[in-house]
Amino acid sequence: MLDRSRMAVHARNGLLSAAAMACFLAGAAQADPKEPIKIGIISEESAIPGAGISKGARLAVDAINAAGGIDGRKLEIVQYDDHSQAADAVRAFQRAVSQDKVVAVIGTYISEIALALQPWAARSHVPFITTGAASNEISKHIHDDYDKNKYTFHEFMASRFIADSVCDSIKQALQPHYSIKTAVVFSEDAAWTAPLDAEYLECLPKIGVKVLDHVRFSADTGDFTPLFNKIEGQKPDVIVTGISHVGVQPTVQWAQQQVPVPMMGYSGQATSGTFWNDTNGAAAGIVTFSVAAAGAELTAKTQPFVNDYIKHFGDAPVLTGFTTYDAVFVLAEAIKRAGSTDADQLVAALEKTDYVGTVGRVQFYGRNNDFTHAMKYGPEFVTGTMLQWQNGKQVILWPRAASQTKIGFPAFTHLQRP
Repeated sequence: MLDRSRMAVHARNGLLSAAAMACFLAGAAQADPKEPIKIGIISEESAIPGAGISKGARLAVDAINAAGGIDGRKLEIVQYDDHSQAADAVRAFQRAVSQDKVVAVIGTYISEIALALQPWAARSHVPFITTGAASNEISKHIHDDYDKNKYTFHEFMASRFIADSVCDSIKQALQPHYSIKTAVVFSEDAAWTAPLDAEYLECLPKIGVKVLDHVRFSADTGDFTPLFNKIEGQKPDVIVTGISHVGVQPTVQWAQQQVPVPMMGYSGQATSGTFWNDTNGAAAGIVTFSVAAAGAELTAKTQPFVNDYIKHFGDAPVLTGFTTYDAVFVLAEAIKRAGSTDADQLVAALEKTDYVGTVGRVQFYGRNNDFTHAMKYGPEFVTGTMLQWQNGKQVILWPRAASQTKIGFPAFTHLQRP
């Protein structure tokens, strides 16, 4: 047995050890809030839209950190390359959550991958913001099972709204100058184009454009000549497109074949500043939707972001650069409003988003809307823009506030004046 003096010494040592541990834990607790807040970025770096995601994120994080971070905590990007494969994206998401301890994941411009990640966001209770995928199904899943899928947010225009934007721009920017009364819808076969085409078939007749045919082609198509021959034989006024992964090939063959029908609608690769060179000038006259573009001063933040992007990376931003840049700020504001990185508190804060970014005023539809957690579409929110390639540059056609009011088509096309 220990005598009383030795017991007293042990008691004092124990108290000292306990006090030291308490001080250590207090110090650790004080240090914790200063640790960086990690955000996962999942994209394919070898693809132009994928690189746009990571570049937009980097610029936003740099700007936020330069301004002091979030309540003194810096943001940190943890980046993963999914090689445009759903399996790789899922593995990246799992690693981001379990090993790298991110508070949220931003990324992917491919709808099939976004739909593959959505269940993992639900399972992991980690907010996931897609900034390039368009499929209506993303927000439909949230609407149909809100409690399970509420962790996903769709900070890109849903396919239906892209089609509405194309129809609105044809009516407001093109029909006053050209006789556009017939069209062929021409889209790649993908998850995002099914609802896009469905809305084209609804909205084109509403603006007085009769749809003569609806052509869907495989993303593996190498020779578009037979398709263009068929379309040319139907003599439509315009070809309305839904193209993302194969934008160069049909554009080059359209110009080489001198198809007399202008192409307008959505061509994802045509939103890139390199598209003119990628097609060796065959892009002349191509009209495409983009959520934003260089020269389109949709808000006071659009052009400064474009200038910063060009300064850092050499080329004008692709559409995913805009949406991802905005998404990082939206997430940062949500974390600040919530005062926490807890997932459920972040979801509640994200639902209250009202942020003017580079693409317009960003708000999300609520749980009672069919497009739950999708960006709101409309003149007071986000409408996108329509641009045309002319003389190596992107010229903005619509909306009116951003328009550079120049429209022209190659001499081989036969679009008539009204």
